[in-house]
Amino acid sequence: MGICSKRNIIVTGAGGGLGRAYALALAAEGAGVIVNDIRSEAADAVVAEITTAGGQAVASADDITSMAGAEAIVAAGVNAFGDVHGVVNNAGIVRDRMFASLSEDDWDLVVKVHLKGHFCIANTLVRRWRDQVKAGNKVDARIINTSSGAGLQGSVGQSNYSAAKGGIAALTLVQAAELARYGVTANALAPAARTGMTEKVFADMMKRKDGETFDYYDPANVAPLVVWLCSPLSKDVSGRVFEVEGGKLSIGEGWHTGAVADKKARWNPAELSEVVAGLIERGLKPQKVYGT
Repeated sequence: MGICSKRNIIVTGAGGGLGRAYALALAAEGAGVIVNDIRSEAADAVVAEITTAGGQAVASADDITSMAGAEAIVAAGVNAFGDVHGVVNNAGIVRDRMFASLSEDDWDLVVKVHLKGHFCIANTLVRRWRDQVKAGNKVDARIINTSSGAGLQGSVGQSNYSAAKGGIAALTLVQAAELARYGVTANALAPAARTGMTEKVFADMMKRKDGETFDYYDPANVAPLVVWLCSPLSKDVSGRVFEVEGGKLSIGEGWHTGAVADKKARWNPAELSEVVAGLIERGLKPQKVYGT
């Protein structure tokens, strides 16, 4: 009996990389896994890996960026396992450009896949869970979102991706605050691992070094936290953004109100240079934007 026994979890973008690692690890801990990937052959291959190992899984190639697609993914889980207890919103894409070179399509596609993709499935599930609570049933459900270091600190050449990932971090905070009444927790990940999205820019940095006994950037290193977050063991943890890299685990600390200057009257624009300089001096120094 694993820690996710009798729980059924959707994993988006599960045909490879981090999503595949999550799906395999969840199945190994007893979960029924809905393996979603628009590459149907990739989704089928992961399902085959799981079932060959004795686990339970079903494939879905539906599109996460539409409500119809999200409803089909949830229906696949309900039809296969009877219910769905959580989602790991993992699917994503990149269209990296310097901001001055971004096209409208570069912006729209990245925001659609990340932000709207996170919305569609979670919203579909939340309405289902809310109805279950209203019918008198107990719900213990999970939303696991995927932010990024780029969303927390920014990343040169990734303004579209950074904006979407920063939006996901903020979305997670609101979901956690609103959905606790229904028995739903919401947390986010900012993982660093070797995936299809990192292979062009970080391939050399993230490849396994000769003689290394611990593969630092193996996506499987992130999976244990995902399994724990999907399990009943995490029921008291919500509204957090976890940074995971190799064997390192930390919780990101977001925006806080810093030092305050209060004139108790309207400021004159000309006097603000000294005031702002003082606030900056008294405040915490921000982490550097990636790539600077």
